Order: sequence, then C-alpha cells, then structure tokens
Amino acid sequence: MKTLNFLVIGKNQEILDTLKRVIEKNEGWKAETLSDESQSRDFITNHEVDIVLLSSGLEDRFEKDIIAFCEDLDKEVKVIEHYGGGSGLLRSEVEGLYAENRNPEKRVIHRAGSGGITKMDWLSGEKIFSFSEFYNPERINFGTLRVLNDDAIVSGKGFGAHPHDNMEIISIALEGTLIHEDNLGNKTEIKGGDVQVMSAGTGVMHSEFSKDEGGFGKFLQIWIYPNKRNVTPRYDQMTLDMTKSHNRFQQILSPDPDDDGIWIYQDAWFHLGTFENGIETDYRVKKEGNGVYAFIIKGSAGIAGEQLGAKDGFGICDVSEINIKVTSENTEILLMEVPMEIK
Repeated sequence: MKTLNFLVIGKNQEILDTLKRVIEKNEGWKAETLSDESQSRDFITNHEVDIVLLSSGLEDRFEKDIIAFCEDLDKEVKVIEHYGGGSGLLRSEVEGLYAENRNPEKRVIHRAGSGGITKMDWLSGEKIFSFSEFYNPERINFGTLRVLNDDAIVSGKGFGAHPHDNMEIISIALEGTLIHEDNLGNKTEIKGGDVQVMSAGTGVMHSEFSKDEGGFGKFLQIWIYPNKRNVTPRYDQMTLDMTKSHNRFQQILSPDPDDDGIWIYQDAWFHLGTFENGIETDYRVKKEGNGVYAFIIKGSAGIAGEQLGAKDGFGICDVSEINIKVTSENTEILLMEVPMEIK
C-alpha cells in the first residue's frame, strides 16, 4: 500500500487519539486529527491529505458537505464515511477505496477455510470478510454486513480496551463464557446461547475476555453498518430460549424494539435455528432490496440449491423467498437478512 496522509475528524478525542495510533502503526502512513470540524476545509486545502476519515459525533450536514468538498477538489482526496472503529477494519477499508468498483453478485459462496485463518496462541478462527491482516477485494462486505468472524479465545485471554463508533456490533456466544466491560458502565458475562448487541454510535470503548475456566470462549462476531450515525451508544443482551429454534428459525435481531429479539439501527433481521435431518423450510425476505447471508454453524443444508457444510457462508440477493433443506442431524443455521445498499 502506498504512503498515505490521513485527516481524522471527530468529536471524541479518545477515539481520535486511538485512531491516530492505529493508522501510524502502518509503515508510511501519517495522521492528523481535528476535533474542530470548522477547520477541515482549510486543513485539506493547505496540507497534503489523501484520505479523510470521518469518526464520531459529526453532524450529518457537515459529513455531506465535506464529502462534496473533497469530490470538487483539483487533487484526489478520498473519504471514509462508514468506518466503524477498531484496528481490524482499517487496512481493508483503505485498500477498498483504491480497488475497482464492482456490482454485488446475486449470490456468493464462501467455503469454510477460504477466508482469513487466525492461528495465535490465544485466538483462533476464521474471518469470512476482509478484516485485520486478511484482505480480499472480493470479500469487503455483503451489503451492510461488514464483518463475520468465527472466533475462539483461550480462557483468561482476550481483546483489551479498544474503540468503536458508528457500527452495530453483534456477538453470538456459542460455547464458554466471555467477560465484557465497557465505558458505558456495563460489565457482563456472555454465555453460550446469549446474544449481545452494541450500537457504537458516537463512540464506545470496550474489552472482551474469555472467562478463566480452562476452556475456550467461542462466538460469532458480526458488524453491520447502521442506517443512523452518531446515535447515543447503547448495550443490550439476551439469553435465547433454544426451544423456540428447534426445527424452525427463531428471530434474534430486528429493527423494531417491540419485535422479537434485540433491535439495531438497521433494517436487518437475524434468525437462528437448529434442525433435524430432512427438515425443509422456507425463509421469506422481509424487505424488498435486502439480501440474505446464511452461515452454517454446524451440520449441512441445501440453501437455494447450493449444498453447504459446516462453517460455509452463502449470500443471495434479488430473491423474495429462500428454500432450505437440511441434510444432516443437529444442523445449526444463522440467517442474516441485510440491506444491500450502504447509505
């Protein structure tokens, strides 16, 4: 990646300082930060700036104005307006700016083991989409689904305090227990069968560790671009009633606070089900223009005519209904319906 000069604009100084450190860990990358957005135009005009990164707390009108301003400049200045914080996304977001634009395919298959494999002394798993050191221009996102990591953390280890902003972050615990702590005052345990949601909004710092019980904390880490920026950060958590997902899909996430499951700032619906061999069911897309990404947690199934095994991912759009035929016992499937357009 070329030498790059960043201007990071936002209202949360702690996050600005962290992003500067994250950026400058990359060889040849330099960053300046601004917490007074009124200085932005002068700074961009009078300094060498390759990328403007819009962080938290900015008004929508300012963001639109600064994007238009950068587009009208004689020099090329790119803008990252959907960045969600955390060092894991930065390089793939930057490289994505310089990749050729492409239209989303109507269906994609991500076979188990074809993503970014993590093998560390404390963390193992797979990154389905570009994240951290794994970059693949064909795997930046599926619509507003930006991150899907299948992680296992050794007991007593985990992710230290780090920032996020303007991202909906969902954790689905599969096994073991995770300890979550954040600067909103939450300190919770997330056990197998629990779902956790953070709306990072204007900025949140959090840490996540596997409880020291001699095993692993296994969970799916999922990030969704929100449809509303700079909201007040919020935290929610629920324990699933697994009887509701036997041989059918249980809704665990939606955009409606009065609906089943936890709500987020996006027109997205998540469903989870565990099925016996031979069960056949259909899923009807809830909103026109949305796509569905299926992840086989364990077992196997045919989805929309594609045969999938454990840890395979499959995305499909431009359909109104999807047929699912389970082909092995105790098959567990996560369906994620998300908008295909990032706004």
